[in-house]
Amino acid sequence: MDTIILGIESSCDDTSAAVIKNGILLSSVIASQAVHEAYGGVVPELASRAHQQNIVPVVHEALKRAGVQKEQLSAVAFTRGPGLMGSLLVGVSFAKGLARSLDIPMIEVNHLQGHVLAHFIKESEDDHNQPNYPFLCLLVSGGNSQIIRVDAYNKMEVLGQTIDDAAGEAIDKCSKVMGLGYPGGPIIDRLARQGNPLAYTFSKPHIPGLDYSFSGLKTSFLYSLRDWLKDDPDFIEHHKEDLAASLEKTIVDILMDKLRKAVKATGIKEVAVAGGVSANNGLRNAFHEHADKYGWKIHIPKFGYTTDNAAMIAITGLYKYKDKDFCSIDKPAYSRVTIK
Repeated sequence: MDTIILGIESSCDDTSAAVIKNGILLSSVIASQAVHEAYGGVVPELASRAHQQNIVPVVHEALKRAGVQKEQLSAVAFTRGPGLMGSLLVGVSFAKGLARSLDIPMIEVNHLQGHVLAHFIKESEDDHNQPNYPFLCLLVSGGNSQIIRVDAYNKMEVLGQTIDDAAGEAIDKCSKVMGLGYPGGPIIDRLARQGNPLAYTFSKPHIPGLDYSFSGLKTSFLYSLRDWLKDDPDFIEHHKEDLAASLEKTIVDILMDKLRKAVKATGIKEVAVAGGVSANNGLRNAFHEHADKYGWKIHIPKFGYTTDNAAMIAITGLYKYKDKDFCSIDKPAYSRVTIK
């Protein structure tokens, strides 16, 4: 009998649904919200309202593209947290209603665990590029920067994480200071390809162990800009490519320095990257360079699986379904948690 999992993701500002059948991804639909660009960041109330408008058509389209009737579903997997509470409530409530109406199991998924397991999404039977356990995963996004040891789909240990800002958050804030717009990640990435990464030097934190810190870098960037703008009011416009390239290099250097230490400490050379910042070309290039230099076996997700998506929720749901790891209908959404 076929195992068909519907995944639902609504943790921030993207409404997404995906269908996986017997381990193969049949469809993945994402509705993004452009309304937040005018505010320079995600507005929680607007996000939750948009999810309410998008959730039904997105799920309908995912099922349609997959050629699956809702009555064929084996289970509904959904992001329970972490994320924006209002956004999560839309996805959680819809999943509960659908599962109850079809009398099928509900499967809660930790959003961060989903990002890590995005590497196990298969688009065909011939796709055999999944990591082998154990592996290390650098999870970098707007809200998280973590180095995770992964021994099984349900056995993960955080070896190091940010003690303040996340890498993606630092990029977005520096982009905002430069007046480049939101979200800053894609803008900085595009400009950095045209700039000199050695043009400027910014502060790098000295944090013991494998933890990260990006608040000092953000402050260093802000103060440097302030001094340069005193001499040239148009400094940013004249040097934005070099500024973006130098900022990107600094952040990538910070991320990779701790990751090298984690590889050395654990002896694990199978290394993956996940989360929204894994779409950054500078970080991807650094992974390839480290693979060549240190003999790492690297795993870099397709661009479509870097940002929030329901395919990663569906694949996590499939593994939990096989273990009959279901959740009861009374489980609420949660806004803050980490991988244990």
